[in-house]
Amino acid sequence: MSTPTATPQTAPGQPEAPPDAHAATGLSQPGPGDWEPGRRVIASSFAPLPDHQWQEEPLMSHDGMHVAAVVRQEDDSFTMRVDDGVWDAGFDKVWSPRFLPDGRLAAIVQQDGEWTVAVDGEPWPETYGFVWSLMHGPAGRVIAAVQQDMRYGMIVDGEPWETLYENANNFALSPDGRRTAAVVQTVPLGQADLETFTRGVYSVAVDGEAWDRNFMNVWTPVFDNRNDRVAAQVRLSHSEYTVAVNGTLWPATFPCVWEPCFDPATGAVAAPVRKDGRWGMALDGTLLWEARFFQCWAPAWSPDGRHLWAIVAPRYGSFTVARDASPWPFSAPVVTDLVLSPDGTRAAALASNDNTAWQVVVDGVAWPGKWDMAWRPVFSPCGRHVAVRVRDRGRETVLLDGRPWRDAFTTAWDPMFGPADSGCPSGSVLLRGIRDGACERWVATPDDFKA
Repeated sequence: MSTPTATPQTAPGQPEAPPDAHAATGLSQPGPGDWEPGRRVIASSFAPLPDHQWQEEPLMSHDGMHVAAVVRQEDDSFTMRVDDGVWDAGFDKVWSPRFLPDGRLAAIVQQDGEWTVAVDGEPWPETYGFVWSLMHGPAGRVIAAVQQDMRYGMIVDGEPWETLYENANNFALSPDGRRTAAVVQTVPLGQADLETFTRGVYSVAVDGEAWDRNFMNVWTPVFDNRNDRVAAQVRLSHSEYTVAVNGTLWPATFPCVWEPCFDPATGAVAAPVRKDGRWGMALDGTLLWEARFFQCWAPAWSPDGRHLWAIVAPRYGSFTVARDASPWPFSAPVVTDLVLSPDGTRAAALASNDNTAWQVVVDGVAWPGKWDMAWRPVFSPCGRHVAVRVRDRGRETVLLDGRPWRDAFTTAWDPMFGPADSGCPSGSVLLRGIRDGACERWVATPDDFKA
């Protein structure tokens, strides 16, 4: 069987567009008819079927219309259950399933000791020694890390890089999902061979082709918004770090740097850097923010390049969010999951004192309440609303602008805002979850959230 598929239509010579992609998340968007406010039961029960030995935790499609799970069948083979059907093919192992933006279901599978990826139950024809880190681009391309004959790289829609390497890690996708990059080891390195290591054995491979220069270490390659340049943090010696852009180094080095990011408006590259024992922000190698923080990381530009955000620590053990080097008044020992509004003028993050009681902080103000767990906030396309999935005493629900939904699920998935043309009131949210054993999707309006 197959899950429903919406094939993207691409005009000749035009970039492939995400199929009905959500403007903020890049995930598939329910159709106009799927935004009628209220409850819809997708399955009254998702208990294991009689001929299944056991069933793993379920996952729901992005539009909330389908539910799936890995199952073990009577003949000991594994496959994917989707709603009340199963894939025709069975495998020795199935793991890491995920719905794609166009509604297809992909999973890593093993048969006869060889690994590959199956999409809607159809395995890629080529098999490998191992496959992991299953990813997808906004246009539905399926990408994964791959090992063959102890050489490593990436594979896109079943086509591996032409060159595989001694090692590969820090896998990255371009914003359009068409290009891939990873840190690769281009030179063999024996045990305790410090001389070779010091000369540099690591580089960045883009679509499988390595830069023509090696470094002692390389981390976190990132693409620009035009999908044609890659920046990464590199280590030149025991104490010199900088940023390389398409293999070209910044003119300055620092005692340490963190993950860079491209200014979407100018193409300049910003990265947190350490200088004289404190942290600031450099732009193309020149200090942009004074190095006065105890820590600085997770930089993010507004889409117009007018504002640069980051998580910073103005004092030891006290973190917050800064916009253009100006910290919020709120601070906590832990701040993470920085998210910007679509226009980049607002921001949200998660905070905690002890990694157990989580708060949601929007524009520097903490919402009421603390939660056992909270997931990455989501801004509405207009930027006025924020929704967050949270867990409290074993039940999961969604907060909208700080107000909890009127009910809770046993298990929930991240909320999704409706598009402007959905016909729903502004701030309407698609909720997906399991409640009393039933798999449900709700289109909740702001009135459905408690005052």
